[in-house]
Amino acid sequence: MRLIQFLKDWTLPVAIAVGTVSYMTFYYVPQLDELGDVLGPVFDVIFPLFVFLTLFVTFCKVDFHQMLPHRWHVGVLVAQLLLVALNIGIIFWVAGGGSGSEQATDNSQKLLWEAMLTCIIGPSASAAPVVTGKLGGNISTMTTYTLISSLASALMIPLVFPLLEQTVHISFMEAFLIILEKVSIVLLLPLVLGWLMQHYVKGVCRKIAAMPNLSFYFWAVSLSITTGITVKNIMNSSASLTLLLLIAVSTFVLCFVQFGIGRGIGRHLGEEVNAGQALFQKNTALSIWVAYMYLHPVASIGAGCYVLWQNIINSLELWEYRRRVSSRPNRGAR
Repeated sequence: MRLIQFLKDWTLPVAIAVGTVSYMTFYYVPQLDELGDVLGPVFDVIFPLFVFLTLFVTFCKVDFHQMLPHRWHVGVLVAQLLLVALNIGIIFWVAGGGSGSEQATDNSQKLLWEAMLTCIIGPSASAAPVVTGKLGGNISTMTTYTLISSLASALMIPLVFPLLEQTVHISFMEAFLIILEKVSIVLLLPLVLGWLMQHYVKGVCRKIAAMPNLSFYFWAVSLSITTGITVKNIMNSSASLTLLLLIAVSTFVLCFVQFGIGRGIGRHLGEEVNAGQALFQKNTALSIWVAYMYLHPVASIGAGCYVLWQNIINSLELWEYRRRVSSRPNRGAR
């Protein structure tokens, strides 16, 4: 029973550990190469399926009447735009010149800041409403911001990244439509199905809503797969160990920066939990794709590290929320 309770309380770290150990096992045991070749395509199918199920179950519980724009949406979006502008300014400054070893250093710094940019410019995570709900936040308004954020990122990414890398041969409209397609499949489709379930299959929808942790456990499976992919990218990266460590530490700090700014905005506007999750919890799968499409494969390591940090922070938030909730009846007892 204690083991089961531990797994429930620390689901996200356990998922990260399972993903890491699973990939490292296949990496260091050559006898498993053939099995890995078989399982690879299977996980390519399972991952989007579990992301879809995570959101579908969540959207079966969304109050669609509350899905309206709020002041905190504007505050968080403005903060994201300012952080993007600051990061771009630093990239241009770092890439200003140099030669020989100085040029190599500048290139490493540029890759570092580009890795950071992918973690800032990306939209709010599709699963952000799931964690927000677990923290006592408003799933409906969080879902609205996820849609707004996805549209904003679809506009920003094709505008910003060609300025950084002139070798990109893809038009603004092509990139915009590709990003919208990627977001729509994992976000809009389960949202529409959730609405249909609430209106036309109410009995099944009520049964799904009666299992409050179902979407969270679906997300844990997705996180485990994402972790395995992240570890794979790190192990196969051509970057130096120093650069990899710098990216890992920088994205860790960035996690807290975006979390703190989001919470600060939310505290001022009365939506601390929602705003905090909205700014710091990112759609890292899209960020990794953006890095490969526009920048350098090493830049994708930033988003890979970020997904680990943000879910560790989520775990600590959930622990603190459980501790706070469990202590309330004791304080009220007389």
